[in-house]
Amino acid sequence: MPRLRDSATSYVGLMSGTSMDGIDAALVEFGDHRCEIRATLSAQYPDELRSALLDASRTPADCTVDVIGNLDHWIGECFRDAALALLKACNISAKAVAAIGSHGQTLRHQPHATRPFTLQIGDPNIIATGTGITTVADFRRADVALGGEGAPLTPAFHQWLFASPEVDRAVINIGGIANVTLLPASSPGVTGFDTGPGNTLLDSMARQHLDKPYDEDGAWAATGTVCAELLQVMLSDKYFQLSPPKSSGFEYFNTAWLNAKLSSLGKTAPIAVDVQATLAELSARTIAAAILANTSGANEVLICGGGVHNKDLVQRLTTCLAGNTVKSTESFGLHPDWVEAAAFAWLARRRLEGKPGNLPAVTGASRPAVLGAVYRSYLSTPVSE
Repeated sequence: MPRLRDSATSYVGLMSGTSMDGIDAALVEFGDHRCEIRATLSAQYPDELRSALLDASRTPADCTVDVIGNLDHWIGECFRDAALALLKACNISAKAVAAIGSHGQTLRHQPHATRPFTLQIGDPNIIATGTGITTVADFRRADVALGGEGAPLTPAFHQWLFASPEVDRAVINIGGIANVTLLPASSPGVTGFDTGPGNTLLDSMARQHLDKPYDEDGAWAATGTVCAELLQVMLSDKYFQLSPPKSSGFEYFNTAWLNAKLSSLGKTAPIAVDVQATLAELSARTIAAAILANTSGANEVLICGGGVHNKDLVQRLTTCLAGNTVKSTESFGLHPDWVEAAAFAWLARRRLEGKPGNLPAVTGASRPAVLGAVYRSYLSTPVSE
């Protein structure tokens, strides 16, 4: 088993989500069921790279081996550069970092295919050799190999950090796809799963109709009117009826999915701003329903992820969860923008300690598993030194 560096106490987490817009990097220190974010950095993908990623994910039949190989190398360079920039910004030596936990960029997630698979790209060899830091990556496939969904993986971290023997809690991560973690006080059991779309469809509409990457503060959605007929059509989708474990992604909830729902309404389809309002309501209702259907209620609901900045969405969610205290994870000392990056730093730590990183009750895997592959650096010094 790889050993932690004797003098290294920090970990770097690198995360890119379904929005495919860039990388969140965080330098993290871990203690006894606590973590401290020492530094953070967001690195945007070049426009050309993001366009290539979106094309590859939207039209997988046209995504050749050469395309995947090129993207794998390019993403690896971006992740390497993000880690180096983070260390430079806070003047931390690579020798002070025990490991980098790299989620990579999900290109395809098909846990229910005839031969299930999940594909995260971003060559870890480039990260390890380019930084001089041991890198842990490929976290999801061990869980899939054991019959699991491979997602979500953050509930184990949520349990480690936020669980309480006195308070029922739920943690909501609103990224492109939203997921929940349910942490009952009276039971050691943890439930977690993807609830459906978070920001992904809202962002697609903003790009199409506002020529912006997202609807800032949900301001556009807030001016629209929810279309009850469209909302009911979307809520009747089979995914929302599935029992956990379950996971999803942009392979399912995408513009083609939305267009199909709109087409079913014929000439009564709503105008764009009302579609946006309805999508926001859909995200809020499905997240809230996931919590209320699987618990008797949560005393505290903690929100993290990019969706925490969407004031309209958070207000809708708060309304749907009336009677529960809804607040940001920042109230527990962890900024909502960096929870996922911190989670993959923690998973890297678990890997080096030889401890399981998945929760079979969450993913459906047949047993707990040590997640991730370890890539050792063979450089005497990282390229930045």
